Amino acid sequence: MTKAILFDSSKCMACRGCQVACKSWWDLSAVVTENRGTYENPPNLSAETWNKIRFTEMGHNGNARWLFTRQSCMHCTEAVCVWVCPTYARKYNELGYVTIDWERCIGCGRCVTYCPFQVPMLGGYDVSRRITVELGIPRNVTYNCIFCPDRIEDGLTPACVKTCPPKALNFGEREDMVRQGRARVDVLKATYPQANLYGESELGGLHLMFVLTEEPGILGLPEIPTLGTYPEFDASDFPDWYVQAIADGRLPVFPPETRPEWYLQPELVPEERLGPFEQRVPLATQSLLGYLGVGILGAVWWFIRRRAKLQGEIGKGVGKGVRKGIKS
Repeated sequence: MTKAILFDSSKCMACRGCQVACKSWWDLSAVVTENRGTYENPPNLSAETWNKIRFTEMGHNGNARWLFTRQSCMHCTEAVCVWVCPTYARKYNELGYVTIDWERCIGCGRCVTYCPFQVPMLGGYDVSRRITVELGIPRNVTYNCIFCPDRIEDGLTPACVKTCPPKALNFGEREDMVRQGRARVDVLKATYPQANLYGESELGGLHLMFVLTEEPGILGLPEIPTLGTYPEFDASDFPDWYVQAIADGRLPVFPPETRPEWYLQPELVPEERLGPFEQRVPLATQSLLGYLGVGILGAVWWFIRRRAKLQGEIGKGVGKGVRKGIKS
């Protein structure tokens, strides 16, 4: 069973306690801003702001009213950021949310560019004392909401959910959140005919779902978020520290609990007559756990082959990976 957060925009009063709770729990600093003629603050997500409330003003029955929408990682089942990450720094947790391995992140910014919700943000390696980044420092890495995994593992709710005074945020089994969201929409339709549940099926199902009183586009959400075909990743863009970490066996070729087919990379099919290592790659391709610690020789072989063939094959691999990994 996967977990999900349900945000009910009709209950949100924009106290922004969720913003404060997120910063407090993750030891994130405040962002210096200025008066922009709105109560909404800060203006956007950043490396130091993983969750914020967006203000939208519109008319209703002759009166002006605020619409409040949460901005944070949507934890998609078919996550663009996972598909485009060339270093396997992003993966799916068994509970449904997307995790970041900051040791593997090289700050290429592909997740920042291609996320349909414009959520991941680049920032320094030291934005929070609670997050350890060691390999290849100093450097920029990407940040976004990671679902408070330490709290969830202890049987607690995410910090934002725990703090919400009007109970606009709820957390639990995703199926329960879907049922709760549908029921709430049925109630709201009497007053707001456009009420809808956003995230039930988008990108395979989001693990942050919204009960909305208006159409998603009005609130700055893509009506139909999609995966696409993305430009190739230049092999020369891998920094030396990352190449060396793979060669030294400090980073596994595939992290635990991931599948190579999740990523927009060429399939790792070994050349003929490569000896014992030949059998390891197809097993890794089919395994949920991948393989860890293949040895320095195997890692060096893999990376040399990858750098040599990435330029010519990744376009083909991207198209094949998307067709293979997405059912529409």
